[in-house]
Amino acid sequence: MASSKKPAMKVIEVTEEMSPAGMFLGALKSSRKKPGVVTALPSITYVRPSVKLDAAHIAAYAKVCGYSEAQGVPIIYPQMLTFPLMMAFFASPDCPWPGMGTVHLANRIAQHAILKAGDDLRVEVATGDLIAHEKGQVFNMEMKILRGDELVWDATQTLLRIGVKNPAGNKFVSALNADLPLSRQADIRAPGDIGRRYGKVSGDMNPIHLSALSAKLFGFRAAIAHGLWTKARALAQLMPPYAVAQASVNVEFKTPLFLPATASLWATHSELSTAFEVRNQKGDKPHLRGQITYA
Repeated sequence: MASSKKPAMKVIEVTEEMSPAGMFLGALKSSRKKPGVVTALPSITYVRPSVKLDAAHIAAYAKVCGYSEAQGVPIIYPQMLTFPLMMAFFASPDCPWPGMGTVHLANRIAQHAILKAGDDLRVEVATGDLIAHEKGQVFNMEMKILRGDELVWDATQTLLRIGVKNPAGNKFVSALNADLPLSRQADIRAPGDIGRRYGKVSGDMNPIHLSALSAKLFGFRAAIAHGLWTKARALAQLMPPYAVAQASVNVEFKTPLFLPATASLWATHSELSTAFEVRNQKGDKPHLRGQITYA
């Protein structure tokens, strides 16, 4: 009789620092993958067992994303710590699809306690569920950051592999309301070099973000802003001008923000939440849609 028990979660520690060039080469090599039918991701957790928050790096990130020093460690900053683990997964046989060409569809983060420079953290990225989408296969990567035994931050990164036929899982359903009455709050300037500046801080040196020339090699008419930069830039504008202990943010990415550009920020506020969109300059096309919720 076959066992119904799930296979044990495999844990892989990543202790060596990899350069942005090394991570990009790993993503390029993964382009050779040609998977067959995929019904589930293997049960694997990638771990950085000890990561100390660096004050200089936090400041560099805050500057490129528009945060003030009074806002403390930005709520989305910890996602930078997961990037090497994501790239290790994409470059490994554990990931059935190539890293290049995989689209960031949605991103949910939750902060449970204030983080500070000098904190020693454990960073984890684990494989999650498969979800069916009209454009291909969606899959989740689950992220956790712990300070000792305390869960201080967690997130779900939702990715789309376009073109996968007969995708597995339940149908993707948006978790955000597209019909809320939003008002224009501010303009967001996205200069032509923001992809290079953000890439230097985040480690994400994907050519589609760096220049028009490199983006065209991958089928884009111009460089596009990192989705997580666009999200961070909006949060810097919308969140309180002080460090927030507990909050969650859910975002869905809609259309590329081609560089250079001036985008527009739209929002509606209530006592414990803010719904928002980053749109084009005219305000008639969303680049991302999101919801901030305060505990």
